[in-house]
Amino acid sequence: MRDEDVSPERPRRVAVIDIGSNSARMVVFKAHPEGYLDVVEDDREPLRLARALRDGPGLGRDAIERTLQALADFHAVALGADADVTFAVATAAVRDADDARALVDRARAEIGIDVRVIDGQREAEFAFLGAVHDLPVLHGLVVDVGGGSMEFARFRDRRLSGTWTLPLGSLRLSDRFLRTDPPTEREIKHVRHEVRTRLEEAEVPRLAPDEQFVGIGGTIRNLAKIEQRHARYALAILHGYSVPVERLGALASDISSRKAARRPRISGLNPDRADSIAGGALAVHTAAEWLGAADLMISSRGLREGVALDVIGAPVPSPPQVRSVSLAILARRFNTWDPVSGARRAAIASRLQEALQPEARVELQEMLEHAATVLDAGRAIDYYDRFEHAAGIVTTGDLAGFSHEDLGLLSAILRQADDDTRLGPYRSLLAESDRRSVLQTATILALADEVHRRIPPGRPAALSAGWRSRGFLLAGPFPPGWRPRGVGDRFRAVFGRTLIVMSHPSRSALPVHPEESALHASQASERAPAT
Repeated sequence: MRDEDVSPERPRRVAVIDIGSNSARMVVFKAHPEGYLDVVEDDREPLRLARALRDGPGLGRDAIERTLQALADFHAVALGADADVTFAVATAAVRDADDARALVDRARAEIGIDVRVIDGQREAEFAFLGAVHDLPVLHGLVVDVGGGSMEFARFRDRRLSGTWTLPLGSLRLSDRFLRTDPPTEREIKHVRHEVRTRLEEAEVPRLAPDEQFVGIGGTIRNLAKIEQRHARYALAILHGYSVPVERLGALASDISSRKAARRPRISGLNPDRADSIAGGALAVHTAAEWLGAADLMISSRGLREGVALDVIGAPVPSPPQVRSVSLAILARRFNTWDPVSGARRAAIASRLQEALQPEARVELQEMLEHAATVLDAGRAIDYYDRFEHAAGIVTTGDLAGFSHEDLGLLSAILRQADDDTRLGPYRSLLAESDRRSVLQTATILALADEVHRRIPPGRPAALSAGWRSRGFLLAGPFPPGWRPRGVGDRFRAVFGRTLIVMSHPSRSALPVHPEESALHASQASERAPAT
């Protein structure tokens, strides 16, 4: 499904239409060559095609007309967004219908859209590509709960290893088994029995200890939204959020105990899903239990993103690569950001961290580098509060590849680098053991920024840094007599030693005296205060 007509030299605008069993969705992506997708436009129409199949083998005239109207509107939005190419795929309901050809032929003749009816395996492949591309996961199983079917895709080292498709969609299960309002215990048991039986018959493998259960689709996103509202979660971001299995069970019980008319009152639930969410919630929880999952990690990406990534031929990169590309593309939106400046500040910060935190865990090292890189984006909003605004940008910018713990670390480092000793609303995202280290890392960022500001653009930041008996020595091409007063006070507070700055006019690196060099971890632990 690759398009060869549009030059890969510029970001392509790719419109993807997904005709699902419950609803149809259209998204126009700005697809960067690095594999990052920016959403330009989107639209949705609740078609309920799976329900049209209850009374016969075909969609019927009314359902086909509704679908064609939605396609015409989607096509207009895609043209308005200047999309270069448009791809349309149809899933379970259309592939099960004996009049699917009528829909496909009329879409081509009347609207000019070629609708590709994909099988369950291809649907699972696209779902895997979209879901895993932007998540920091290595091994696991993706579940995609649609209106008519449930797809599974197993992956190892971020490579697809197997797919399964089962007739366990949320609308299909709700219509078939949950006839009473609210459902009876017997009906609920029937749904759970159906899910377990189908999983066993298909031989879907249970999760290994190192595998993550990843969920996509409207049903799963709605469940996650409900749980976030219930927990008053710090980040209003679904992507990367994890719902414990016991909470999935509580959500399924609460939803299925309510009458359909009362379900729209549930905070976080899309009213369009009030009639299908019960079957979907029961199916997700039952599958998670049967597979042995501890929690369900949410991906807000899915089939549509998978189609777009397939169109541009993007592979599945490593999570660190995804994070770096995502952050750089976000920062490019701000005219105050300069990649060369950000890279030099990041290099300074990394050099200081090597000397001051030789045993810092890898995640902390990476988040410091990202914080130093993105800092100048905050200047676009307000120079004086640039640290705070940069923190706001990274927690609202839909970054890819970052876990919620990563975003908590990144935000805390940026906020606290500006003399803000509060961890703020993201305190709950940080482990207690990280809080002292975050204060130290934020101080390193503040010091790196002060050093960076005093070296002219284009010149190397040749530094010598290390512990001495009098404190921590930092030598470099600084103005004579410069003393970072505010940072110096913070340094003593968080590291327990004095910061000593020595000016040297040379642009080249100073010869490193053994006493000045960054000590090995064992030596550093003797001279530096315990964290």
